[in-house]
Amino acid sequence: MSQLPTLVVLVCCLLVPAVQPKLKQEVLDEKVSQLVAWSNRRPVIHITGDKFINYVRNKPKNYSMILLFTASQAKHGCAVCKDAAEEYSIVANSYRFSQSYSNRLFFGVVDYDEGSDVFQMMKLSSAPVFMHFPEKGRRKPADTYDIQRHGYQAENLARWINERTEISISIFRPPNYTGTVVLGLMFLVAVGMVYMKRDSMEFVYNKTLWGGLSVSTVVFMTSGQMWNYIRGPPFLHKNPQTGNLHYIHGSSQGQFVFETYLVMLFTAGISMGFITLNDVAKLKKDIGYRRTRAMVGIGLVTMFFSVLLATFRRKYQGYPYSFLIR
Repeated sequence: MSQLPTLVVLVCCLLVPAVQPKLKQEVLDEKVSQLVAWSNRRPVIHITGDKFINYVRNKPKNYSMILLFTASQAKHGCAVCKDAAEEYSIVANSYRFSQSYSNRLFFGVVDYDEGSDVFQMMKLSSAPVFMHFPEKGRRKPADTYDIQRHGYQAENLARWINERTEISISIFRPPNYTGTVVLGLMFLVAVGMVYMKRDSMEFVYNKTLWGGLSVSTVVFMTSGQMWNYIRGPPFLHKNPQTGNLHYIHGSSQGQFVFETYLVMLFTAGISMGFITLNDVAKLKKDIGYRRTRAMVGIGLVTMFFSVLLATFRRKYQGYPYSFLIR
């Protein structure tokens, strides 16, 4: 009888290790089952503070999670949050219908108005932010997506996810017929103009028309509009602490959409100045009028070229050139 308590303790010690893994596995199965149920209803799961603690941060886990931290309400003044969320949804939907779909990866979104406590946990003061929460181990600096450098386009996000999780996602965008419709309308307008002018095709040989189209194309392309299309940068940046708006990106590795519009304006002003100077030599008017036109052309070139160089100096630290404006 004196050995009975000892036997009971020994049996309990032997049973605890066998029961503990089962309990841990049950918790994991419940978490995965709940995440699958949520993702089946909506590919991007809305994450609150409790969900973040239970399903993202706490163990056990055998899956990774990608979270978008955003501020969708207009009162926050996040100009790019809506576009970033749309691209993020494209990635999540593409993953759901891809061959690599499994329970190893889930997508979630934390809206500031629903999860301000999560923003505080992660020490975030701006949005949008994309983060990867790995299956095992601690988060690394590369688990935070560099949106300023790579933009928020779905293809770039999928590439980053592949680097962090080794899960390949082929992006499937919903069909967008806007470009086709616009191109068709432009073609119809062009055909209509040719038909109406069928008796007089002189406009086809109009040098001013083709010159204007050529200059417009060059200005459009050199201002970085194609870079905007590929990278999908934010329109501008609002400092969440001070509320100040930044129109020019502070790094040579990125740019804002508004910044490219400024560069396009400066380049167009320089072009107009040179065109004005070129036309002065062909004018057959009095010298006073020609002198005035020449001064206008010189003024346009001087002003816009000075502002353009000043913009470069602000972006590229150590840029050696300037003119009038430092």
